[in-house]
Amino acid sequence: MELTQETPDLSAYLAADEVVDHHHPRVRQTAARLAEGVADSYAYARAAYEFVRDTIPHSADSGDPRVTWRASDVLELRTGICHAKAHALAALLRAEDIPTAFCYQRLLHDDGSGHAVHGLVAVRFNGAWHRQDCRGNKAGVDAQFSLAGERLAWVPDPESNELDYPVLYAAPHPDVLRVLRAAPDRPSLWKALPTAL
Repeated sequence: MELTQETPDLSAYLAADEVVDHHHPRVRQTAARLAEGVADSYAYARAAYEFVRDTIPHSADSGDPRVTWRASDVLELRTGICHAKAHALAALLRAEDIPTAFCYQRLLHDDGSGHAVHGLVAVRFNGAWHRQDCRGNKAGVDAQFSLAGERLAWVPDPESNELDYPVLYAAPHPDVLRVLRAAPDRPSLWKALPTAL
C-alpha cells in the first residue's frame, strides 16, 4: 500500500495543537527522560514507541473506564485506547523533531460484532513513512517498532471488509476526535467509535 500525505507540507507533521500538545511540560519532561543516553533519533523513536506501548495500558485490556485524548493527559493518567496512545506517541516524537502522522485501519471487533476504526502512527525516516502500532501487546498481538517492514498489531482481512486507509493525517481525524471528546466513559466510547472513515 502506498501511503499518501494529507498535505505536502512536512512541517504540518511536526505541529503542536490541543491534542498533540508537545510543548506541555509533562510531554517535554517525558521526552527528555527518554532521550537520555540514546544514540540517535532512531533509538529515541524506538524508546518512545516502547514506552507508550508497554507502560501505558490500553484501557480495554486493563478495564479502565476513563477516556483520554490529549497527549499530556494520556501520559499523566497512563491510560487510553489506541487513538489516545497514538496521540501520546506522536507528541513524544514531534517533541524531538521526528515527523509523525496519524493513520488508520478499519478492523472487526474482537467478537466480530462490527467494525471500528483503529488508530496508529507513521514516522518519517530516510525520506519514507513507516507505520507503527503502539496499542499494546497481548495474547495474539506482537507489534514491534520497525523501519524494515511493518510489525503492526493486525493485518486487515479484506474478506472481512477490513482495510488500511492510505492517508497520513497531520492531525487526528475529526470523526475520531469528536467521539473521544464526547464519550463519558470507555464503554460509551466503544459504542460510538466510527465504523469507517
